[in-house]
Amino acid sequence: MVKRIAFLGLGVMGSAMAANLARFGCVVVGWNRTSDRSSIKLASHAGVKIVKNLQDAIKEADLIFSCLGDIPDVMEVLVNQVANLEHKSALVIDTSTIGTDAARTIGKLLGEKGLRFLDAPISGGDIGARDGTLTIMVGGDRSDFEEVNPYLEMIGKNIFHCGNLGSGQAVKLCNQVLVSTYMVGICEAILLAVKTGIDPNLMIAVCGSGAAGSWALSNLGAKVAGQDFAPGFMVKHILKDLRIVKAVGDPENLLGVDLSDRLFKLVNELEGGSEQGTQAMIRAYLQL
Repeated sequence: MVKRIAFLGLGVMGSAMAANLARFGCVVVGWNRTSDRSSIKLASHAGVKIVKNLQDAIKEADLIFSCLGDIPDVMEVLVNQVANLEHKSALVIDTSTIGTDAARTIGKLLGEKGLRFLDAPISGGDIGARDGTLTIMVGGDRSDFEEVNPYLEMIGKNIFHCGNLGSGQAVKLCNQVLVSTYMVGICEAILLAVKTGIDPNLMIAVCGSGAAGSWALSNLGAKVAGQDFAPGFMVKHILKDLRIVKAVGDPENLLGVDLSDRLFKLVNELEGGSEQGTQAMIRAYLQL
């Protein structure tokens, strides 16, 4: 039986994921807290039915996906609203980054209302969301994971069951440590290339083919070099994630995180910085 899907949160990432589910023939109903996001059109053109009322999105859903913002946003939408509206005994899959403790708390509260829950944070940026190549880190009951896995394969390429509820979030926080500190290296390598008279794009191509190669260098390096700061993953969102990392981790072991957090905060204070992509970290270096 084809499951009916509700998708809550149609921003840059959510709209692309909802669109891919619809392209695979799923019946997808989409809802966003604000109706004026341009990204909503992407989902609608792919076949997602857009509704303005949250109740209309979830009432017949077998699977409820959410891609929201910070912990309070997820609590408000899933716990304060979805759990208290008319719904089937659906499986909720949250792709936001909210940390292990929040995921476990939300799972417990939803369970009391007859809803099952998986934490399933994602990595791969807007490119991965559009191309259906996201990495998805899932925490929760194994049978729930197996039930939703065919649908995760429609939006992602690398899908991992990481363990009990909250485990997906734990792995995602590790991911954010890596991607935030990668950006420091990318910015400094590009600045060094410029200072020594090397074309940054040549440096990216050469270094990207060897031991220094990474998704971040290949996909974001050229954007840094070209001062293309259009958001794939916004500065304000990485700052939220690093706040959660710092709340969980040992301060003495987060020196790289402290540096990247400081640089992103400098960008966040610049005009338009909070809404730019993480590659805009280079703007902080140009201010120093």
